[in-house]
Order: sequence, then structure tokens, then C-alpha cells
Amino acid sequence: MYKGIYLALSGAVLKERQLEVISQNLSNANTNGYKKDKIAFRDYLIQQHNGLNEDQQGKSMADMAEVITDYTPGAFKQTGNNLDIAIDGSGFIQLEHDQYSRRGDLKLDSEGYLTTNSGARVQGAKGDIKLSGSNVQITGNGEVFVDGGATDKINIVDFENPKTIRKVGEGIFVSDEPGIPSKSIVQQGFLETSNVSAIKEMVTMISSMREFESFQKTIQAFDEAASHGINEVGRL
Repeated sequence: MYKGIYLALSGAVLKERQLEVISQNLSNANTNGYKKDKIAFRDYLIQQHNGLNEDQQGKSMADMAEVITDYTPGAFKQTGNNLDIAIDGSGFIQLEHDQYSRRGDLKLDSEGYLTTNSGARVQGAKGDIKLSGSNVQITGNGEVFVDGGATDKINIVDFENPKTIRKVGEGIFVSDEPGIPSKSIVQQGFLETSNVSAIKEMVTMISSMREFESFQKTIQAFDEAASHGINEVGRL
């Protein structure tokens, strides 16, 4: 087997994974509070791995180190809805079951509890936040007033180590460490948009597709060369 096919194969696999991540980002370009992902790559020498002959050693292969979430804030858009909030700064809205979210298009469920768009209950100083009234006001530090009376305070938390945070879908995050109070400002009547730039993602996708196709052609060339060599040996 030609040593180059290993290099081309590793590149093709990585580009395929990168295209999957880009597609996921593009599909959420209009999702409130969405944070885009990107792939971190690493290179290593083939000679560090057992089972390869000398002809395959000393070459660099690529591997996916990890998928990293970019927490850069998205732009704010004004909605005028009193249940819409955006976090101006780092931090997350604390939800039930030790879940967190940046998506602030909140609503009231059938029982009057304040929830995310997906139905997870928002947590306050008293636990699940339940509202009864019509005029809801949310201050910069997350305090909730209904018809002029103090009701609760939305827990906005942050994490010392962002690497402990991971996505679980529907704009929800979880962490292996407890959140700490955030000093960020809550903006009522606004929503944070996705931090995905559709144009930049499309440019990256086109480039990645071209690279993937190049790796495919290289693999095919090696395969044809190997088949040709086997056929020539068979004629001897």
C-alpha cells in the first residue's frame, strides 16, 4: 500500500467531519442564542504508531483534536416582548436539572412557569419561577417584577472553565462544574441572535468541499496505481 494513501485518507475524513460541523452551523444561522462550533486539528507522525512499515514512517497525518464551541456574543435585536431577554456579556440562564442556555425567547407554560422555548423551566433564587399577572418587568440584574411587585430573580451564571460546558441540543448546555453568579447585564425586550456568519461559513464550506474532492481523487489515484501494479505482477 502506498504511504500517501494514509495521508490522503486522514485528510478526507477530517474534511468530511468539518463539512458536518459547518452544515450544523448553517442550519442554525437564524436560531436565537446559537453558538457556532469549529474543529481544532492536530498533526502527528506516523512513526509514533505501531504496525506500520518503514516506508510509511516519518510522515505527518492529521487528526481531529476536538470540536470547540465559539462563545462570541451574537448581535442583539429588539423585539419589545417583555419575556424576551438577552445577556449582555458572558453567562447563561440557569434552567432546571442543571441545564443552561443563552436563548432568551422565554414564555409561560400552562401552569404559569417561566420556561425556555423548548419548555425547560427557568431557575430563580426561589427555584422554578412562576408568574401571575400581566405586566412583567425584568431589571438589569435579572430581578422579575409582576404588576409592580417583586416576584423572583433569574439566575444568570457563568463558569470559570468554559471547557467544562458542552451542548446537548435545543440551545441547552450542561457543565461538570456548578455555575457562579454572573455580573453581566440582562436586557429585557431583546434577543441575542446566532453568532454564525452564513457568508463566512459558506466560503469555508466551498473551500472544504474542494479539499475533500482533492483527497478523494488522490485516494482513487493510489487505488488505481495499486490495482495496476497487481495486474502487472499477475502477468509475470
